[in-house]
Amino acid sequence: MAKIISKNLDTPDKTWTFLDGSRRSVITLGSVAIGRGEYLPGWQWSKHVGPMAGKESQSHIGFIISGKMVIKDSDGKEMTVGPNEGFEVGLGHDAWVLGNESCIAMDLNI
Repeated sequence: MAKIISKNLDTPDKTWTFLDGSRRSVITLGSVAIGRGEYLPGWQWSKHVGPMAGKESQSHIGFIISGKMVIKDSDGKEMTVGPNEGFEVGLGHDAWVLGNESCIAMDLNI
């Protein structure tokens, strides 16, 4: 593996547009994938991503840039996260945008 790897999310390795028009872009470095999601009001993982993915949500670490999101873990516990807050969530969670503002979030998949 190269000693230094640099990529820019403005020219991502992959981009997805979800059923509601929300988008997620990803760059993959040597040991981690870094994503940026632009989730529209009303977006919900189980409604707009899960049907496309055909599998349950994966564990990941995230950071909210703007807007708010509710995250519900596989045990049913819910937490609201907003700007400048980080979170870690396990396999089989759901998440949705809270309110009328889009949510911009970063995530790491190791």
